[in-house]
Amino acid sequence: MLWGCTGQPEKKSQSKTAFSFVDGLGRQIVLKHSPQRVMALAPSMTEMLFAVCDTSQVVAVTQNCDYPAATKTKPVVNNYPMDFEGLLRVKPDLVFTVEGMTSLDDARQMEQMGIPLYYQRYLKVEDIYAGLQTIGQLTGHSTRGKELADSLRKLTTDIEKQTAALPKPAVLVITWPDPIYVHGKNTIMTDKLRISGARNAVDTVFDAPYPALTREYVLKINPDIIIGGSFEKMDSSFFRMYPELKKTNAYRNRRVYAVTDDLNSRPGPRVAEAILELKRIIHPQSGS
Repeated sequence: MLWGCTGQPEKKSQSKTAFSFVDGLGRQIVLKHSPQRVMALAPSMTEMLFAVCDTSQVVAVTQNCDYPAATKTKPVVNNYPMDFEGLLRVKPDLVFTVEGMTSLDDARQMEQMGIPLYYQRYLKVEDIYAGLQTIGQLTGHSTRGKELADSLRKLTTDIEKQTAALPKPAVLVITWPDPIYVHGKNTIMTDKLRISGARNAVDTVFDAPYPALTREYVLKINPDIIIGGSFEKMDSSFFRMYPELKKTNAYRNRRVYAVTDDLNSRPGPRVAEAILELKRIIHPQSGS
């Protein structure tokens, strides 16, 4: 209901003049003209392109891109290892990626091939909305990008108002069980949890955004809720590996849950839907 990818393009004149701008990592990007052929090297960015651009502008997707359905109609260019020959075949004017998804070595090689790469960085939910607007500005769909971003901002603000006065349980979000990798304090998940009426149980900023935690640390922070799989699944696997973690509030109160992986692992235009899913888990009594 929030966005589509088949609308008519805005009335616009295609600039033939070179222009430059700075990406999310502070890198200078120079384009010869407004990009008409784009692709992304991360599933979340692919979703953003389909949300803002005309479908015909998106020339390829990666092997992991599966949403929206139109991704199935596009050529596939592998992002790991990077398929440079595939990039040359689809000839994008501009490629988008997310910080941490594409190495700077690959970026330099792409630039040598004449293919500019734009990095986006996400630390807050608002960064996603600003990113949608940036995509719109760069691809000739400023109005569409802004309207989508504003509609998502309103949804997010409404959720935040609903959870403002609710208790803020500590939530540990696990990305891998052995070792215990989690969403760190300095990731966008912290902001998503805040909006959904909780707080990240990780109380330390580690060097890695997705740190590996010791069992002792997990016991110390004693999460009220653990997200990583259903209680039954985690009880037969995770808590069997780490039986001492049955002492946590989350296990003792059976507050261990699964979430929709691609919603919560992709910082894209479905982020408000992801926050709503977290809210329903964290505060089931508050309704939808």
